[in-house]
Amino acid sequence: MKYTLIILITIFFLNCKSDNKATNETEEKIQSNAVDTIENPLIYPGEKHFKSIRQVTFGGDNAEAYWSFNDKQLVFQSNNKGWNVGCDQMFLMNANDTFTDSIAPPMLSTGKGRTTCAYFLPDNKHIIYASTHLEQNECPETPLRKNGKYIWPIYDSYDIFVADLEGNIVKQLTNEVGYDAEPTVSPKGDKIVFTSTRSGDLELYTMNIDGSNVKQITNELGYDGGAFFSPDGTKLIFRSSRPKTEEEISSYKELLAEGLVEPTEMELYICNADGSDLRQLTDLGNANWSPFFHPSGNKILFSSNFEAERGFPFNLYLIDIDGKNLERVTHGETFDAFPVFSNDGNYLAFSSNRNNGGGRDTNLFIAEWQD
Repeated sequence: MKYTLIILITIFFLNCKSDNKATNETEEKIQSNAVDTIENPLIYPGEKHFKSIRQVTFGGDNAEAYWSFNDKQLVFQSNNKGWNVGCDQMFLMNANDTFTDSIAPPMLSTGKGRTTCAYFLPDNKHIIYASTHLEQNECPETPLRKNGKYIWPIYDSYDIFVADLEGNIVKQLTNEVGYDAEPTVSPKGDKIVFTSTRSGDLELYTMNIDGSNVKQITNELGYDGGAFFSPDGTKLIFRSSRPKTEEEISSYKELLAEGLVEPTEMELYICNADGSDLRQLTDLGNANWSPFFHPSGNKILFSSNFEAERGFPFNLYLIDIDGKNLERVTHGETFDAFPVFSNDGNYLAFSSNRNNGGGRDTNLFIAEWQD
């Protein structure tokens, strides 16, 4: 799954290793691109790619906002207690909406179980998302640590569903034993990529929009997830753990058998949409995740804490698809993640702890992007 924000915030307090691999040349470049933020305090010094920025939500944990194909609406997940939900559910918003604790958007999921990773279908009238509601009405337990390790739950009860914009489920796309979640749709509108444990490991699969023609894409031991298609639909970018030593492999398998993964060491991988030409894109250390293609198709925008000393902050970075020209995009001291470009490339939706009064709320922001 592409993470529940209330879990993510706790990663800030882990004693992760420090890995300061940014070069002096990159730091000098960042400093030289500082911008005047007096008129917009939501834009931090150095965030030269943000022409303007607007806060969309105020309260709770809000994440994974994905644009409709016509860029008029977004679907996102939230656990805002003011909206009468116990854990993450899916909500719909127009691109110019703003929501507070007392002003709730329409909910598209059932309100039962837990949901993750909604995405629009090409008709702009339906979404897909993963949900545990068939197994239980209540929110499943969310373990945070095991044997001193920070962990994420991988619920076997997740399946992928299609719903209309009134919240009616019109189709179930997966029905395998185990975890099926993290679905995203190709900009071409023909394929869905998702993560599943149906092989016994967390691998990537693709299927047609109607759920047919399922094909396994990855087959190496490790957590492959959070995948997105390139703008032309020919490539996939995703995050992965790759346990190598006997101790790492044993730990990974033991946790997976309990429906858990340890996400503190992940790198980005890229491949063709059929799984060919698979290669590692980053080698930065710590957690590199939530990647998304730049509209050009030649760069990846992602979140990372590779420069962090104590597990945080997480900031957004750009990197070429050949692994060169790493550039820091955001300059927060807490958490920036889940970057998603609008289909026209003019706007970026992302989640951040900025402007939360020093609390733990994670809100949605929409920035006007400039290269």
